[in-house]
Amino acid sequence: MKKDAAPIRLFLVDDHPLVRDGLRARLGAMPGLEIVGEAGSAAEALALIETLQPDLLLMDVGMKDMNGIDLAALVLQRHQPAPHVVMLSMYDNPEYVQKALQAGARGYVLKDAPAAEIVAAIEAVSAGGTFLSPAVSKKLFRNQAPRPLLTPRESEILSALGRGESSKQIARDLGLSVRTVEAHRQSIKRRLGIEGQAELIKYAVEHAREFGQG
Repeated sequence: MKKDAAPIRLFLVDDHPLVRDGLRARLGAMPGLEIVGEAGSAAEALALIETLQPDLLLMDVGMKDMNGIDLAALVLQRHQPAPHVVMLSMYDNPEYVQKALQAGARGYVLKDAPAAEIVAAIEAVSAGGTFLSPAVSKKLFRNQAPRPLLTPRESEILSALGRGESSKQIARDLGLSVRTVEAHRQSIKRRLGIEGQAELIKYAVEHAREFGQG
């Protein structure tokens, strides 16, 4: 961190006092960082963030009253200019990471990461970038299969197939002819590189949630 720059005003959110104590001990002495406050609940965090207006929130994912991902989304919606958010978590689950990034968090760091990694995340995010713990990043991109490019209508039909609906049911629900639904099914199979109907249904069941939004 630049010595002549104003310190990054950091706010800690975690419902475990021992974790907050540990973070204060690890980060409080770091040059260029100033811990301006902390909270043990979402309600307390919302009130104090309003008053203190920190630059960056270091926020736990798994809290009791409201999870940190939902809290991050709420804070970013309410505040302009919004503080940057780095999520701190025990979990390297790719689904949590994706949800955190979708909510607006710019960083995701594991709780057992060394202090230097947490500082690196704070620096990167404060400079306008993003940061994922290397272990998180590796797992996220290893598990992230590219989504085939389907039209909204094809996604809708695939999702319906995953719910066990027949072509007749789908046609009735979507106001289409059965022939049109069958044409869409053929198109979906071509795009996905699938041969038979059984394989299409199997794929639809396994990926129904993924394509449910169309």
